[in-house]
Amino acid sequence: MNWDDPTDESAAERLVGASADREDQAVEAALRPKDLDEFIGQEKVREQLDLVLRAARARGATADHVLLSGAPGLGKTTLSMIIAAEMEAPIRITSGPAIQHAGDLAAILSSLQEGEVLFLDEIHRMSRPAEEMLYMAMEDFRVDVIVGKGPGATAIPLELPPFTLVGATTRAGLLPPPLRDRFGFTAHMEFYEPAELERVIHRSAHLLDVEIGAEGAAEIAGRSRGTPRIANRLLRRVRDYAQVKADGVITRDIAAAALAVYEVDDRGLDRLDRGVLEALLKLFGGGPVGLSTLAVAVGEERETVEEVAEPFLVREGLLARTPRGRVATPAAWAHFGLTRPGPSTGGNGQQDLFGA
Repeated sequence: MNWDDPTDESAAERLVGASADREDQAVEAALRPKDLDEFIGQEKVREQLDLVLRAARARGATADHVLLSGAPGLGKTTLSMIIAAEMEAPIRITSGPAIQHAGDLAAILSSLQEGEVLFLDEIHRMSRPAEEMLYMAMEDFRVDVIVGKGPGATAIPLELPPFTLVGATTRAGLLPPPLRDRFGFTAHMEFYEPAELERVIHRSAHLLDVEIGAEGAAEIAGRSRGTPRIANRLLRRVRDYAQVKADGVITRDIAAAALAVYEVDDRGLDRLDRGVLEALLKLFGGGPVGLSTLAVAVGEERETVEEVAEPFLVREGLLARTPRGRVATPAAWAHFGLTRPGPSTGGNGQQDLFGA
């Protein structure tokens, strides 16, 4: 199980999950900005990428290969499409898991047009033989196609037209250095600030023909985990609530009431997040407690707790991973309005017999 894998059902079905389901993909296609000027947030990345693309257009050459890293839902796919639009080039979209053999990659590369943009999502999950073929394709714009088997096998060089590879990954550390070094431009996508998400929400509301006030947008933005995809998903759910329960206008009170129905609290925690923290706080006195024990207490699989819930809780400073186990931070105690046990209390809430 992988928390950033769209095929992970536990992550995909969460309202605050960053993976995209089919509904998200359809809506994102309609909401996606068309150029860098329209793209909200990621100011440094936009500025640097704009220079790369302008310079390539001035030279009349294809743009350098681009590597985009960062958590799901921050706009890597959108930026790849913008790169193609800015270069006035077609785009081919595929993913690392779809390329399991070198022949799969050779078939894609050999059909590229000159200047075309190849977007390879989750590039770190590509098979090793295909990865090694990609080295030569990126650097020399050619691949060696093996014909035959055994001692009689022959490598036939196949020239490729110049193209731009845009690789996207949620785990840049898993990319081997030889592959990472072949990208001319590397950018890391950061989580969004609430003010940036408010702009995203206002833009999406306009495109969806939804009336929303500034306070309503701020309420949704504060619960969106710094991720535009989640902000847009919450906006659609709040829109549904406003249409059924109110006059269709999203205010702060309407947004708060709607998200309470969907069990998303004011910090963006959902049922699973709160279940993990409440078990840690109330059953184990804030820890430390082992991951397997915590998972049993929550009624979830160990992998679900570790890969679906914990990344956000750690990033928010609500939970810490230590060699002795999971520990709740003071911020977690404060969030639930609970008092942290004194030093004479053991990690499970029982009186420590040794007074430690």
